[in-house]
Amino acid sequence: MTSTPNALHPADLGTLVLMAWSGEAPDGSDMPYLLAYSLGDAEGGPQVTAAAVEHLLTSNGLPVGGDLIDGNGRPGLPVSLLVEAGQAVVRMPQLVARADAPQEWLEAVAERGYAYLVFTTRAWPEGEPGKTVEPADLGAFAGADETLNAAAHVVLPATGPRG
Repeated sequence: MTSTPNALHPADLGTLVLMAWSGEAPDGSDMPYLLAYSLGDAEGGPQVTAAAVEHLLTSNGLPVGGDLIDGNGRPGLPVSLLVEAGQAVVRMPQLVARADAPQEWLEAVAERGYAYLVFTTRAWPEGEPGKTVEPADLGAFAGADETLNAAAHVVLPATGPRG
């Protein structure tokens, strides 16, 4: 089998993490957010994971550091959000990521019908799965210019198990 230099090697992504939380939006109501990132633990470290995540995003039409993509107006967008059994499930052709969703996130996504996904190429080794993340630490990472500028920003319409 031949591989091309542009092929995505899933191992290069490292451990991918998806987190769901909600926070107050400028309109005063809760916004359901999703943050996707790698722990940077692939062979070769954070630089390899950053390049692999960027390749994953751009190959699916999600520009890194670009404009907000509104999935409500893009029915053919190759990334989707399913909300089921208290979880957020983000699907792309090369991956499926799940996160337990707090009740306030579930209520916010039910009210709005969508969530705001920030999928960053910036690794966050401190945000390990199963490890309690302090809200201040999450806010510092998710709100940092380095994180936001290295991310695809997508409004994802939420669907339930039956569509």
